[in-house]
Amino acid sequence: MQTNKPNLIVNLTFEFALKIIDYSELLESKRKWNMANQFFRSGTSIEANVREAQNAESMADFIHKMKIAAKESDEMDYWPSLCKKAKNYPDTDELLTEVESIHKVISKIISTSKTKGKESSNPQIKKS
Repeated sequence: MQTNKPNLIVNLTFEFALKIIDYSELLESKRKWNMANQFFRSGTSIEANVREAQNAESMADFIHKMKIAAKESDEMDYWPSLCKKAKNYPDTDELLTEVESIHKVISKIISTSKTKGKESSNPQIKKS
């Protein structure tokens, strides 16, 4: 399923993962190792699953992998929200905004892919 065309969600999640690495390092510098580790694992997992979906064996496999990325982005929304409310944590507003955008794009990809999957498996549905 992989193509050489620019891919919005791959680019968004890659850039987000880089910001997560920076934020994790910032947390480590403030001796907040447990949260740094959680941010790193959750934040980079979104992009890893999106990348894995690009090499899916079928539409069902693609949708499954994107659903995992959606779950990871939903979880990633939790950690910055928690840090925002906790005392002595660096600002997370930018991360929250980005992960919300990523989650919306992933959700749209999933719904569009489900529609395409139904169309391709049912010859009576006309494609436009």
